Amino acid sequence: MPSKVAVLMPTYNNDKTLEKVINGILEYISPNDLIIVNDGSTDNTTEILSEFQDVNIFHLPTNSGKGSALRKGFKEALNLGYTHVITIDSDGQHFPENLPQFLKKAETEPGKLFIGSRDLNIEGMPSKNTFANKFSNFWFWFETGLLLDDTQSGFRLYPIQKMPKKWYSTKFEFEIETIVRSSWKDIPIENIPIQVKYGDERVSHFRPLQDFSRISVLNTILVTMTIFYILPRNFIRNFKKKKFSDFIKEDILGSNDSPKVKSISLALGAFIGIIPIWGFQSIVSIFLAASFRLNKGLAFAASNISIPPMIPIIVIASLKIGGLFLNTEIEEIDTYSIDNFRNHLMEYLLGSLILATGVALLVGFVSFILLNIKKKH
Repeated sequence: MPSKVAVLMPTYNNDKTLEKVINGILEYISPNDLIIVNDGSTDNTTEILSEFQDVNIFHLPTNSGKGSALRKGFKEALNLGYTHVITIDSDGQHFPENLPQFLKKAETEPGKLFIGSRDLNIEGMPSKNTFANKFSNFWFWFETGLLLDDTQSGFRLYPIQKMPKKWYSTKFEFEIETIVRSSWKDIPIENIPIQVKYGDERVSHFRPLQDFSRISVLNTILVTMTIFYILPRNFIRNFKKKKFSDFIKEDILGSNDSPKVKSISLALGAFIGIIPIWGFQSIVSIFLAASFRLNKGLAFAASNISIPPMIPIIVIASLKIGGLFLNTEIEEIDTYSIDNFRNHLMEYLLGSLILATGVALLVGFVSFILLNIKKKH
């Protein structure tokens, strides 16, 4: 089925640039294929929009946020039978001249979601944008495993018929939710180079404190879902799809990782699995592995050294080792006694760190040797 593409433009109090942007868009598409959502503007936006009779215009009674405006636009585009929407901002930072690139992608690669990639080193680019983009890129990579140059640009091509239909965000963080949850639905996401400008006429409604806080809360939720649902789901999916030997080789051992990276990943997981952060080993191991670009699967697997049957052994060994270093005599140990931990807390903490370090070094050394032997063969 051929793609049917609409251009979707949310707008809020951008009357200085609005008319120019609309006229620029209409050089590349017909008015019937333009959807504008006025997000409760209080300036001259309504009067300007009244001049464009053939454009699909929707007015929200009050300002509800960019996410709400985009959600309204997605819904109306689906109702009108569109398969894709290209979103563009009304503040003049985007060049309508880049629309043909997105329109072509909708025809040649209709199953993908494309995000405009800006040159963040151009003159006039706010420094906060560069930081925010790097921040967003990292968490998007952590949540999806995809590394992109720009995850914050609002110039995008969305395959709306393939995307989730229910959304939760209503402000600027909505654009993060769309790409993360689309990736979780196995929609490929790529960057496409675009032009961008930041002039005196541009009015930004981004509120650093409030919106960064909302973005941080959303990323916290998405990271939690990644660790406790998406990673296990993908793990099971890949296991079912492949032969067991191929699964171990490709998904756990990571055939593209070097023996050094694999052995460090195993050592990190073993260390995290033994230190006394019960209940958080998996989260911490995956987070650190992602932060240091290690093998998350191996780190996660090794952190499970603290499975229930191993816990008494780890606790007893930690207490014994800590007792030796602190010259404390520990004769009988009841691993389930709270009093035992109260009386020997320092021994346990010190011993667990020493044990974790020793096991991590052993696991790392042995795995490095074995992986190198395997690589030579």
